[in-house]
Amino acid sequence: MTEGLGKKSKKEVLKEIIKGIHSGMSLEQAKDKFLSEAGSVTSLEIASLEQSLIDEGMDPAEIKKFCNVHALLFEASLENTMKDPDSPSHPVNIFKKENRELEKLAASLKSLTESEAPPAAVKALVTKLLDVEKHYTRKEQLLFPYLEKQGFMGPSKVMWGKDNEIRDLFKTTLAALIASSAGKTAYTEPLNKLLEEILGMIFKEENILFPTALEKLSASEWEAILRESPDIGYCFIRPPEEVELLGSARGSGVTELRDNKVKFPSGELSPDELQNMLNGLPLDITFVGADGTVKYFSENAERIFVRTRAVLGRKVENCHPPKSIDRVLEIVNSFREGKRNSASFWLTLNNRFIHITFIALRDAKGDYLGTVELTQDLTGLRALTGERRLLDEGN
Repeated sequence: MTEGLGKKSKKEVLKEIIKGIHSGMSLEQAKDKFLSEAGSVTSLEIASLEQSLIDEGMDPAEIKKFCNVHALLFEASLENTMKDPDSPSHPVNIFKKENRELEKLAASLKSLTESEAPPAAVKALVTKLLDVEKHYTRKEQLLFPYLEKQGFMGPSKVMWGKDNEIRDLFKTTLAALIASSAGKTAYTEPLNKLLEEILGMIFKEENILFPTALEKLSASEWEAILRESPDIGYCFIRPPEEVELLGSARGSGVTELRDNKVKFPSGELSPDELQNMLNGLPLDITFVGADGTVKYFSENAERIFVRTRAVLGRKVENCHPPKSIDRVLEIVNSFREGKRNSASFWLTLNNRFIHITFIALRDAKGDYLGTVELTQDLTGLRALTGERRLLDEGN
């Protein structure tokens, strides 16, 4: 704590600096104020500061806009108060290992453009760099949710937006490369911006996000992150062997009924929630047990094929027209024998395009549990063109 603080806390001074930046204070003025009144700051304090600004009503988009400025302002005085965990399989160490490879690729791209390489060669390396998407997705879908449970919403509100800016820069750069058949003038600016943002994100992760996460998250939460990471994947590296073994053990959780909840490894639902979810899906579901009898069907408002509750307990071959019985039995038997796992069909019915899929269900040991039949009207989906993104809804 520096003498310049007086009665103000470091947090209050830091808030004044950030708010000053947002009000037009120059970077030099902000640095001078910072050095004279705050001196040094930890990564956890930076994260707490941004979180408090969000809690007080500051638009996360504004914080995101000045995110690079914040990092530069604090870069010279960040105090490394937390050591990296020792285990090479810790998620933070894996993230950092990916970052080292990311830096190498960025340096190679820089050298390639300076050597007047053809656009096709640059495009190939940018495409390889795109694998960083796995890194960002693991961060957003695994690390951020656990920080949110600790009350830290800042990363998901601010850093996720910066990740999306990088994704947009990838699109812009690749489009410019495709258009630059003869020279590099069209793609140089977006490529340089892309590399600048990627390297800036590495700094933010390793000096702010990861130290804060190490402070906030428990060993069991890091293990949960590690366990689910293989589902998303890794970029540029092969993870330690124990990570792959841990990931392969997923799916062994127990599903049970307790306290009027169906508890799955991936969440829990009340029977009412489960029933209405299944009935609300835009498709018909029918489940045939391992014994070949119908055990369940969804009762959505607009079923494609009629099902009555009288069908429950009926043999599956008796639920289809006589001309289809042999084919249905052939499919179900192939599922039971382990020869196939799915079969799909489509037809036109009353000018509607109907898609039908049979899927074999198996337990963790691979034993056959039964067959689920999914029937969906794809007429509207087949007619879609162009794009309609989430933000376009209602426009």
